[in-house]
Amino acid sequence: MTKLSVNINKIATLRNSRGGNNPDVVKAAIDVQRFGADGVTVHPRPDERHIRYNDVREIRKIITAEFNIEGNPREQKFIDLVLENKPHQVTLVPDAEGQITSDHGWDTIKHKQYLVETIAVFQKAGIRVSIFVDPDPAMVEGAAATGTNRIELYTEGYAKKYGAGKEKAIQPYIAAAKRATELGLGLNAGHDLDLQNLAYFAQEINGLDEVSIGHALISDAIYLGLENAIQLYKRQLVVGGRLAVGGEKQC
Repeated sequence: MTKLSVNINKIATLRNSRGGNNPDVVKAAIDVQRFGADGVTVHPRPDERHIRYNDVREIRKIITAEFNIEGNPREQKFIDLVLENKPHQVTLVPDAEGQITSDHGWDTIKHKQYLVETIAVFQKAGIRVSIFVDPDPAMVEGAAATGTNRIELYTEGYAKKYGAGKEKAIQPYIAAAKRATELGLGLNAGHDLDLQNLAYFAQEINGLDEVSIGHALISDAIYLGLENAIQLYKRQLVVGGRLAVGGEKQC
């Protein structure tokens, strides 16, 4: 079954907007696990506008589920933080400084040598590595050549086109996932997946190990409550998984 990792950056954004420690990000990490998430994701950025570097250290102390740290490894401070805290997984994202949110994957061909060297640093420390890629079989092949353990498919394109025709929107992701499986890569996905489009994505993408969801889930939690939101997202993965193997149909 595909695992759900909850990105808690938006909880940190809310805290930082007012100062103080409300909401408490460490408590949120504890509760996310308690409410059934399979993992916790954080994405510290150099300006610490949401998750702070010290948040990562404090969360590491209490983590019982899988811990995933995302970020741009071109920042030495980020590399040092990951090596210090040794999460289960590090996800390498090619963010520009000051970027509002991630909006593209790695050019795994152009940056091959850099990725080979950087991935090796984390793997030597016993950390599984995933790299953010667009749904392009060429980029998936380039990723395999870097030695990464997994890729994370950048799903904003799918989410934007879902309403106009989900069958067409999913096709590049099916092709990319198929190539990843052929090359022996683990497969994650994330960005703008939500309660409307998640089940179909999970249904159509074979071998999907993990989805990382933050903004949509935390936004839904405002109305639904955090525990209920997490359970509803996990349910979409179950429904998608059942449909993928020809089980029960969606209502």
